Amino acid sequence: MTDAIVIGGGIVGTSAAWYLVKKGLKPLLLEKGRIAGEQSSRNWGFVRQQGRDPFEVPLMMECNRMWQGLEKELNADLGWRMGGNIKIANNPTTMAKYEGWLDVARQFQLRTRAVTPQEIERIVPGIRGDFVGGIFTENDGQADPEKVSDAFAAAARQGGGEISPGEAALEIVTEAGRIAGVRSEKRFVKCDRVIVAAGAWSARLLRPLGLDLPQLLIRASVTLIEPVRPITECGVWSPNVGFRQRANGAVNLADGKTDHFLVPDSLRHMKLFWPGLKSNRGDVALSVGMPFLDGLFDRLRGEPSSAYTRTRVLDPAPNEQRNASAIAAFRSLFPDIGKVTVQRSWAGMIDMTPDMIPVIDAPGTPAGLVIATGMSGHGFGMGPIAGRIAADLATDGRTSLDISGFRFARFRDGPTYGIRAV
Repeated sequence: MTDAIVIGGGIVGTSAAWYLVKKGLKPLLLEKGRIAGEQSSRNWGFVRQQGRDPFEVPLMMECNRMWQGLEKELNADLGWRMGGNIKIANNPTTMAKYEGWLDVARQFQLRTRAVTPQEIERIVPGIRGDFVGGIFTENDGQADPEKVSDAFAAAARQGGGEISPGEAALEIVTEAGRIAGVRSEKRFVKCDRVIVAAGAWSARLLRPLGLDLPQLLIRASVTLIEPVRPITECGVWSPNVGFRQRANGAVNLADGKTDHFLVPDSLRHMKLFWPGLKSNRGDVALSVGMPFLDGLFDRLRGEPSSAYTRTRVLDPAPNEQRNASAIAAFRSLFPDIGKVTVQRSWAGMIDMTPDMIPVIDAPGTPAGLVIATGMSGHGFGMGPIAGRIAADLATDGRTSLDISGFRFARFRDGPTYGIRAV
């Protein structure tokens, strides 16, 4: 018997384990591969409040305060820097969209403001382009994705939690409508509380419980270039490339576009996802291939858990064409940057919900289940607060923050609000 089980070793799962430990529990964390093996270590490293859905902003403002003290709390170097975040527009239509989002910032008294082309050049010295303006949030930040989840896991382990990488959770077991335990590939562990923070794998775990999570995966590619001259500590989202410069001068680059490989769930959930795909059709490329056949064979075999042991870590090949476009766009922004040398490239699979905001909820059936998943490509920055809320729900059944917009049932009975992030 254990106090609670967390499924998933990304930033949400490891932070949930840590906050359970802080509440006096000794949880077990099960991770089928390695800690932060998937998107939690493969993202851009932005920690931003800016541009988010209105439901997310209050949570992210609280999370920003958490980030400022996390290195001390975890006694670890997380690569944390608070240099701001800027979104740059090169046409009036985009600028109008960004300015419209400022109403959200004012609603929550977030320190975001419109900036002129001249201000952009002061915030990002040496940048060149035909910009009409942008929005800037001065207290956004960045951190190192390759360090944070490991730090949470180490702190949880030191506090008495059990962290078990390489152990896949195969089934959440219930009795009389309540959580009874988890069957892994190695053992059965009794417990009455389970947090599902399994990212891309969450839908597979929840489906046998009668919970149909609309979740699709998209591939995002990133490239890291060798250190260049100091540019800015600000996270930058320009029209054709997003980037952040690390403390050592290296730069993460991505063109912001993604790829979706169609699977059976793409068709089953198409009604929910189609509005978002249509509005972002220039940013998501659709293709059909082996993932569709693999998903179909899994369904026909009736083995929803088989992919856990077959695929320990989702490690997709990056789209090098997208990475080349990002490098070209970066060079056009900084024509005097000198030689640009690729250090390495990678890709990650992002788990998306139809409205691009997470599910953070205790749905009630079965009792004792908490879901914290569907981070939709901006979960790294939000991970610590999502984990803390999940721990609150698992122990107290409630949290002090308003999470009504993150209900699981919104996809079934509404209301949903569409994609409101910019």
